[in-house]
Amino acid sequence: MSTLGTTAVSRDIDTLVREHLPLVGHIVRETLMRVPSHVNRDDLTSAGLAALAAAAHSFDPQRGIPFGRFAAVRIRGALVDELRGLDWASRSVRSRARQLDSVRQELSGALGRTPTNRELAGALGVAEEEVDSIEEDVQRAVVLSLQGFAPGTAEDMVQEQAAGPEEMLLHRERLGYLTHAVDSLPQRLRLVVTRYFLEERPMAEIAAELGVTESRVSQLRAEALVLLRDGMNSQLAPEMVEAPQRPDGCVAKRRAAYYAEIAAKGDLRSRLALTDAVGAPVARVA
Repeated sequence: MSTLGTTAVSRDIDTLVREHLPLVGHIVRETLMRVPSHVNRDDLTSAGLAALAAAAHSFDPQRGIPFGRFAAVRIRGALVDELRGLDWASRSVRSRARQLDSVRQELSGALGRTPTNRELAGALGVAEEEVDSIEEDVQRAVVLSLQGFAPGTAEDMVQEQAAGPEEMLLHRERLGYLTHAVDSLPQRLRLVVTRYFLEERPMAEIAAELGVTESRVSQLRAEALVLLRDGMNSQLAPEMVEAPQRPDGCVAKRRAAYYAEIAAKGDLRSRLALTDAVGAPVARVA
């Protein structure tokens, strides 16, 4: 190809990229609505821009596909890959998290209180640092978004098309259930969730308010996330709630009472009323 031809192609590529920069911003904004607040906008934007440039280089107009549609697929794919890199959900981590949750429930029933990390480590036969590591992995769970808060994958978060009326109603219903699940948490856990996720307060500030260490706040946060996950699943996907090892135990009874309280908080109409017309949570803290 001549130098003139190469220059023309480069100019066409630059034009495609410049004209479709808003597309990256739109898809990134759409994605950020579905993921936890700690996901970095700049990281997603960088991945989206790189995908846009790659799409411009590989685009073949003779295929009859509009460039916007072609690029959108590439951009969404790049965001999925970026989110996968943030996703905690390796099989080993999931397995360790389930084991830790099971042991915590057993010790809570036996002790009548939430066990310390040292007690958990002793029951698991591992170092206390290993328990801390598991807790950190759980807390980084991208799938436990306060805006979606349903089990899923990165692919679920980056949808190919805008949600239709039915999907929007289901999304608003989930948000309503989430609000009721947070409202139904035990007082200390509800305070931690409200301060950390909704008010975005520093961990040190929450620890000072509760009169505990930051490590203890971290434990409470992990406990609240697990309880919220199971509370949501109890209403929307009961088959995903693991059967308790001791159905007649104190922990199982407390959890059953928690699930029942969420269900009794309202009906479909009241849950939809907790969100506005576009599915955003109504600004309130119970």
